[in-house]
Amino acid sequence: MTLTNRTPEPKVESLFNELAPNYDSMNSLISLGLHCNWRRFAMKRLSIQPGAFVIDVCCGTGDWTVALAQAVGPAGRVVGLDFSDEMLKIAAKKIKAAKVADRVTLVRGDAMHLPYEANAFDIATIGFGLRNVPDANQVLAEMARVVHPNGQVASLETSQPTSPVIKFGWQIYFKLVPIMAKFAVNKYREYAYLQRTTKEFVSAKQLAQMFRQAGMTDVSYRMLTFGAAAFHLGRVEKSK
Repeated sequence: MTLTNRTPEPKVESLFNELAPNYDSMNSLISLGLHCNWRRFAMKRLSIQPGAFVIDVCCGTGDWTVALAQAVGPAGRVVGLDFSDEMLKIAAKKIKAAKVADRVTLVRGDAMHLPYEANAFDIATIGFGLRNVPDANQVLAEMARVVHPNGQVASLETSQPTSPVIKFGWQIYFKLVPIMAKFAVNKYREYAYLQRTTKEFVSAKQLAQMFRQAGMTDVSYRMLTFGAAAFHLGRVEKSK
């Protein structure tokens, strides 16, 4: 495993560094453990071949990075990119424990300006990161840029339930999230921020349109757990 340093966007970097030690436990608490099921669903939908070259943008503590590394096999390579040093430290430990360090490079970098040439990767993924970047459209455009023609771009993200009843319950629950975080890990302010970005992020339908605007075709999405999350997948199409 290689750890490379790049200059990140600093806007919420300190917040995620503070969240890192408790991020996994709180993620499981808030999602009721469903984030693991969502990620397994995403992996089944991706066409990952042994030997593939994949970039996991906003990789955080590395759960999806590890799953991708296991899928590409010893002949493949995975880049996990994030702007948080503390998140990357945890990711490095998981990668070592999973015995996939020989095929993973961790990069401290900016999702808005990926430090790679065009057409470098087969697949680009981002899990629960789009709602926290300064410009999600630019991140999607960057992901499409670094993936070769006919490659895939995938997003797993919290979403907005469409059923009025489910949406009402969802809103009530997420108002409680900062309070839960206050009692569990004394991080009310940080999780109030995450609750706000979840609430304010675009709908699954709007995100699909953003995929198309970034140059992707065959865009599809699937709502998960009554709309609590959504998986989006697009194919990169570029002019010759």
